[in-house]
Parts: sequence; structure tokens; C-alpha cells
Amino acid sequence: MGFNFLCDVSGATAEALTTLRSIVLILMAIAAIVIIVAVLVQPSNPDGGKNVITGTNDSYYAQNKGSTKEGRLKKVIIISSIIILVLTIAFFVIEHFFAG
Repeated sequence: MGFNFLCDVSGATAEALTTLRSIVLILMAIAAIVIIVAVLVQPSNPDGGKNVITGTNDSYYAQNKGSTKEGRLKKVIIISSIIILVLTIAFFVIEHFFAG
């Protein structure tokens, strides 16, 4: 049994798919803008927060970095990147299977 029935797109379905594609693209653009803004807001850290002598980051600040502004920005960047990845895969699945 093949999946040819997935490629049969009627007029209403084609319009719904166009709307769905537009929504996915808008969400990807919003996530990309969030990443750009989060990267621009982050302060520069030339040494990476590591101790110069030992090469480790064993300070209290480094251990609790997730609750700081930089830690939250890093989480926002990672979550937005995952959202873009998932939406990109969804977009190409929609294009491949439903657009004919």
C-alpha cells in the first residue's frame, strides 16, 4: 500500500497547506529574531569564564550560571535553535509529502 493518497491535494486542502506553511515560516522568523537579539544582548566574555591557572570554572558564579542573565540568554538561544530545527523539519515534510 503506497502513500499516494497523501499527494492528492484539493483546493481547500491546498489553501490550508499554504496557510500552514506561512505560519511555520513566520514562527521560524520569530525564533531567528529571538536568537539574534539574545546573542546581541549577551556580554562578551573573552576568557570563557575559566580560571587562568587551572583552566576550570570552579567559582560560585560559574556553578550557578544558569540562574544569571547570561545563563537565561543561553537557554533562550538553545530553545529557539531547537524550535527552528523542528519547524524546518516540519516545513520540509509538509513541502515533500503534501505539496505534490
